[in-house]
Amino acid sequence: MAQIVQGDSSVSWSGTFGYILLPGLVVGLLLGWAEHLRRTGGRRRWRWLALSPVLFAAIVFSEGPLGVLGIFEDGLGGGAIGVPLYAMAGGYAISGRGPRWGRLACGALALTAIPIWALTVESFAGAQLRVTTPRGLWVALYYYSFLALFMIAAAIPHRPVAGP
Repeated sequence: MAQIVQGDSSVSWSGTFGYILLPGLVVGLLLGWAEHLRRTGGRRRWRWLALSPVLFAAIVFSEGPLGVLGIFEDGLGGGAIGVPLYAMAGGYAISGRGPRWGRLACGALALTAIPIWALTVESFAGAQLRVTTPRGLWVALYYYSFLALFMIAAAIPHRPVAGP
Protein backbone atom coordinates (compact mmCIF):
# COMPACT_ATOMS: atom_id res chain seq x y z
CA MET A 1 0.00 0.00 0.00
CA ALA A 2 2.89 2.33 0.68
CA GLN A 3 3.81 2.05 -3.01
CA ILE A 4 0.56 3.63 -4.20
CA VAL A 5 -0.15 6.23 -1.50
CA GLN A 6 0.46 9.74 -2.83
CA GLY A 7 1.55 11.37 0.42
CA ASP A 8 3.08 9.94 3.51
CA SER A 9 1.94 6.43 4.29
CA SER A 10 0.25 5.95 7.64
CA VAL A 11 -0.50 2.82 9.60
CA SER A 12 -3.29 2.21 12.06
CA TRP A 13 -4.07 -0.85 14.15
CA SER A 14 -7.63 -1.07 12.92
CA GLY A 15 -6.71 -0.52 9.29
CA THR A 16 -3.75 -2.88 9.10
CA PHE A 17 -4.96 -5.64 11.34
CA GLY A 18 -8.72 -5.26 11.09
CA TYR A 19 -9.08 -4.77 7.35
CA ILE A 20 -5.99 -6.41 5.83
CA LEU A 21 -4.30 -9.00 8.05
CA LEU A 22 -7.33 -10.44 9.85
CA PRO A 23 -9.42 -10.93 6.69
CA GLY A 24 -6.32 -12.29 4.94
CA LEU A 25 -5.78 -14.78 7.75
CA VAL A 26 -9.42 -15.89 7.73
CA VAL A 27 -9.55 -16.17 3.92
CA GLY A 28 -6.31 -18.17 3.95
CA LEU A 29 -7.63 -20.48 6.66
CA LEU A 30 -10.91 -21.03 4.80
CA LEU A 31 -9.15 -21.75 1.49
CA GLY A 32 -6.73 -24.09 3.29
CA TRP A 33 -9.69 -25.86 4.85
CA ALA A 34 -11.24 -26.12 1.38
CA GLU A 35 -8.07 -27.84 0.15
CA HIS A 36 -8.18 -30.24 3.09
CA LEU A 37 -11.84 -31.04 2.41
CA ARG A 38 -11.12 -31.45 -1.31
CA ARG A 39 -8.32 -33.94 -0.64
CA THR A 40 -10.41 -35.92 1.86
CA GLY A 41 -13.41 -36.46 -0.39
CA GLY A 42 -15.30 -33.21 0.11
CA ARG A 43 -18.21 -32.53 2.42
CA ARG A 44 -21.72 -31.32 2.02
CA ARG A 45 -21.80 -27.69 0.80
CA TRP A 46 -18.02 -27.30 1.07
CA ARG A 47 -17.87 -25.45 -2.25
CA TRP A 48 -19.46 -22.45 -0.55
CA LEU A 49 -15.93 -21.74 0.68
CA ALA A 50 -15.33 -20.26 -2.79
CA LEU A 51 -17.03 -17.11 -1.44
CA SER A 52 -14.45 -16.61 1.32
CA PRO A 53 -12.47 -13.89 -0.55
CA VAL A 54 -15.47 -11.58 -0.06
CA LEU A 55 -14.32 -11.13 3.55
CA PHE A 56 -11.88 -8.51 2.24
CA ALA A 57 -14.89 -6.32 1.48
CA ALA A 58 -15.58 -5.88 5.22
CA ILE A 59 -14.01 -2.41 5.10
CA VAL A 60 -16.95 -1.20 3.03
CA PHE A 61 -19.34 -1.95 5.88
CA SER A 62 -17.21 -0.41 8.60
CA GLU A 63 -18.22 2.56 10.70
CA GLY A 64 -14.69 3.91 10.49
CA PRO A 65 -13.40 6.70 8.25
CA LEU A 66 -14.93 5.20 5.14
CA GLY A 67 -18.37 4.17 6.31
CA VAL A 68 -20.80 2.50 3.96
CA LEU A 69 -20.55 5.32 1.40
CA GLY A 70 -16.73 5.17 1.50
CA ILE A 71 -16.76 3.06 -1.64
CA PHE A 72 -17.11 6.32 -3.56
CA GLU A 73 -14.11 7.99 -1.90
CA ASP A 74 -10.46 7.39 -2.81
CA GLY A 75 -11.21 4.07 -4.52
CA LEU A 76 -10.63 2.10 -1.32
CA GLY A 77 -14.06 0.51 -1.18
CA GLY A 78 -14.02 -0.25 -4.90
CA GLY A 79 -10.70 -2.03 -4.53
CA ALA A 80 -11.91 -3.93 -1.47
CA ILE A 81 -14.78 -5.27 -3.55
CA GLY A 82 -13.03 -5.53 -6.92
CA VAL A 83 -9.96 -7.51 -5.88
CA PRO A 84 -11.93 -10.40 -4.27
CA LEU A 85 -14.32 -10.49 -7.24
CA TYR A 86 -11.39 -10.66 -9.66
CA ALA A 87 -9.85 -13.44 -7.56
CA MET A 88 -13.08 -15.44 -7.54
CA ALA A 89 -13.61 -14.99 -11.27
CA GLY A 90 -10.02 -15.95 -12.08
CA GLY A 91 -10.17 -18.89 -9.70
CA TYR A 92 -13.28 -20.23 -11.36
CA ALA A 93 -11.73 -19.70 -14.80
CA ILE A 94 -8.61 -21.75 -14.04
CA SER A 95 -10.35 -24.43 -11.97
CA GLY A 96 -11.16 -26.70 -14.90
CA ARG A 97 -14.71 -27.33 -13.63
CA GLY A 98 -18.01 -26.00 -14.86
CA PRO A 99 -19.23 -25.04 -18.30
CA ARG A 100 -16.54 -23.89 -20.70
CA TRP A 101 -18.47 -20.73 -21.64
CA GLY A 102 -18.67 -19.73 -17.96
CA ARG A 103 -14.97 -20.28 -17.40
CA LEU A 104 -14.13 -18.31 -20.55
CA ALA A 105 -16.37 -15.44 -19.45
CA CYS A 106 -14.81 -15.40 -15.97
CA GLY A 107 -11.33 -15.59 -17.48
CA ALA A 108 -12.07 -12.64 -19.75
CA LEU A 109 -13.43 -10.71 -16.78
CA ALA A 110 -10.35 -11.54 -14.68
CA LEU A 111 -8.02 -10.36 -17.44
CA THR A 112 -9.67 -6.93 -17.46
CA ALA A 113 -7.72 -6.23 -14.24
CA ILE A 114 -4.64 -5.61 -16.39
CA PRO A 115 -5.91 -2.72 -18.51
CA ILE A 116 -8.12 -1.33 -15.73
CA TRP A 117 -5.12 -0.90 -13.44
CA ALA A 118 -3.04 0.62 -16.23
CA LEU A 119 -5.79 3.06 -17.20
CA THR A 120 -6.92 4.12 -13.72
CA VAL A 121 -3.84 4.06 -11.48
CA GLU A 122 -2.99 7.67 -12.32
CA SER A 123 -6.38 8.88 -11.10
CA PHE A 124 -5.85 7.67 -7.52
CA ALA A 125 -2.08 7.39 -7.18
CA GLY A 126 -0.70 10.17 -9.36
CA ALA A 127 1.42 10.38 -12.48
CA GLN A 128 4.44 8.72 -10.83
CA LEU A 129 2.66 5.34 -11.05
CA ARG A 130 1.86 5.35 -14.75
CA VAL A 131 2.91 2.02 -16.18
CA THR A 132 5.22 3.91 -18.54
CA THR A 133 7.48 4.84 -15.61
CA PRO A 134 9.88 2.35 -13.99
CA ARG A 135 8.22 2.66 -10.57
CA GLY A 136 4.75 2.41 -12.10
CA LEU A 137 5.67 -0.72 -14.02
CA TRP A 138 7.17 -2.25 -10.86
CA VAL A 139 4.00 -1.55 -8.84
CA ALA A 140 1.78 -2.84 -11.67
CA LEU A 141 3.73 -6.11 -11.88
CA TYR A 142 3.57 -6.38 -8.10
CA TYR A 143 -0.22 -5.96 -8.20
CA TYR A 144 -0.67 -8.36 -11.12
CA SER A 145 1.46 -11.09 -9.52
CA PHE A 146 -0.34 -10.94 -6.17
CA LEU A 147 -3.71 -10.89 -7.89
CA ALA A 148 -2.71 -13.94 -9.94
CA LEU A 149 -1.64 -15.75 -6.77
CA PHE A 150 -4.99 -14.87 -5.16
CA MET A 151 -6.77 -16.28 -8.24
CA ILE A 152 -4.82 -19.53 -7.96
CA ALA A 153 -5.78 -19.86 -4.30
CA ALA A 154 -9.42 -18.99 -5.05
CA ALA A 155 -9.54 -21.90 -7.51
CA ILE A 156 -9.20 -24.46 -4.70
CA PRO A 157 -12.91 -24.81 -3.84
CA HIS A 158 -13.75 -25.30 -7.52
CA ARG A 159 -11.22 -28.04 -8.22
CA PRO A 160 -12.32 -31.67 -8.48
CA VAL A 161 -12.38 -33.78 -5.34
CA ALA A 162 -9.25 -35.88 -4.91
CA GLY A 163 -9.23 -38.65 -2.38
CA PRO A 164 -11.69 -41.11 -0.84
